Amino acid sequence: MTRALTGIFAPVTTPFVASNEDLDVAGFQHNLAAHVADGLHGIVVGGSTGEAALLDDDERSMLAAVAREVVPRDRWLIIGTGAESTRLCVDRCKMAKKAEADAVLVVAPHYYSNAMARANLVNHYRRVADASPLPVILYNIPKYMHFSLAADLVAELAAHENVIGIKDSSGDLAMLTGFLGAQSPTFSVITGSGSGLHAGLQAGARGGILAVSLFAAAKALEVFAAHNTGDTARATAAQAVLTPMANVIVAKLGVPGVKAALDKIGRTGGVPRSPLLPLDAAGHAEMVAALG
Repeated sequence: MTRALTGIFAPVTTPFVASNEDLDVAGFQHNLAAHVADGLHGIVVGGSTGEAALLDDDERSMLAAVAREVVPRDRWLIIGTGAESTRLCVDRCKMAKKAEADAVLVVAPHYYSNAMARANLVNHYRRVADASPLPVILYNIPKYMHFSLAADLVAELAAHENVIGIKDSSGDLAMLTGFLGAQSPTFSVITGSGSGLHAGLQAGARGGILAVSLFAAAKALEVFAAHNTGDTARATAAQAVLTPMANVIVAKLGVPGVKAALDKIGRTGGVPRSPLLPLDAAGHAEMVAALG
């Protein structure tokens, strides 16, 4: 993989059959084709929005293989391979390679969060990067990890030849800026904050992996394109449309909100997998209002 890690990427949902919560493969394919047609620069399978924590490894493998059949080779296909054990994470990276993905997205182990000292994290990520047959993208999401990757740790890991970037979903511009100190021709900082896309790009980030792009791709792509051409007014206007959708549908309502929004625009949203529950009437009304 020699092309730059830059652009707007869709962290796709995992559709389930309502009656039994089995994978809805046809719905998954339908959504992938739609996201590709939207012009997004890549697809991320098995991320937080994809309910990765609720999938077994056979399901992860199937989704990766199906995605590669739909996602063109000129678009990035990134597979979430994070795991609580280093060993399982490496196995998942090998699975992603078998599916012919382009890179892996690796969230830090976090069940034993109070034991995830710097030495533990360096050891984990170095072993994964050494053994992974695909380039590694670090994933910082304090909301679920209950800690953050330190900027100096990221800078150290960025020096590894098989570590090509970081997705920062902290929503904290100061934290993102700290990671930018490690950015180089071979290491890209990507924001995971839909409400902070424009600010992140202005700070120096090279793109976004954004759940809001699943149902508002045109506006996310407009922010990116306008920023790249120096049209600050246009980027600001597009961001103003994105922000309430990102804040309400993604940040507040979460996976059930994103899936409901997909249903609303004619894509396959459906039910989340238990213990997550579909939106209640009040949540659905919030989603509709935010979608505009």
